[in-house]
Formats: sequence, C-alpha cells, structure tokens
Amino acid sequence: MSIETKDGWAGVVKGRPQVGAFAERTRRTRMSDIEAFTDITGDRNPLHYDRALAEKSVFGKLIVQGGVTSGILNALVAEDLPGPGTVFLEVAWKFVKAVGVDEEITGRVEVKEVRLDKPICKIETSVRNGQGELCLTGTATVFTVPLRAR
Repeated sequence: MSIETKDGWAGVVKGRPQVGAFAERTRRTRMSDIEAFTDITGDRNPLHYDRALAEKSVFGKLIVQGGVTSGILNALVAEDLPGPGTVFLEVAWKFVKAVGVDEEITGRVEVKEVRLDKPICKIETSVRNGQGELCLTGTATVFTVPLRAR
C-alpha cells in the first residue's frame, strides 16, 4: 500500500524551490529610505536624523533603521526566492553591524529546508555592506501562497 503525498507547492508561481537554491539583491541606502520608514512607523530616532549626534555615537555615522536593512530580504523572498506570494512566518535575525546612509547593501537568502506537503521553507538570511561585512544574519521560515489556479 503506497501513501500518496499531497504536493503542497501546486499553484505556486515559481514552483517548489530546491535546497541550496539562493538569491541575492543589491541596493544603495538613501536618506529617503529613512524618511519613508519614519512615515510608516513613526521611528524618529536621532541616530537616523541628527548627523552631528550620530557621528559622535558608537556608530560614527548617520544610520538607517533596522527595518530598512532587513527590508531587502522582504523583496528577495517576495520576488525572487521562493517568489510571488511569499510571506514571513518567523524570523530570527541578529543585527551585527549598523548600515549607514548611502551604503551599498546586498541581501542573500538560501533555502535550507523545504516541506513537500505545504509551501513552507526554512531559509538562511544575510545582509552585507559594500565591503562584504556582515550586517544582519539569521534564519526565517516563509510560506508561499499559491497564486495560480490549481
């Protein structure tokens, strides 16, 4: 007697990803990122706006909010891997280096586990600055909503 396993990835736009698959995106942070994040959240921390104060801080520069740093990971999972329809279920991120304004960052996601019965993946995540220094590291669990007719 064989038990048939339901394909939980039916209808997912980019299909079921493979363990080891990865995607990367690079962008440059801008002051307008800080302002947009403030509009959304109300975060007006002086470390994001007061250049003189920020330069005297432990960071030595004006820094973007953590949500701006991690935001590149949202684009990666929703657009690239696993792709359209993907949302975060759980994240475990550690911010290890602040990102400044006008810095290039590269986000990376890599598939570590894939469920077959449901469109759920565990991924490794990171964000590095233009010098290759790790700024954010961690893991996430993502769920991909099937957007195509089954």
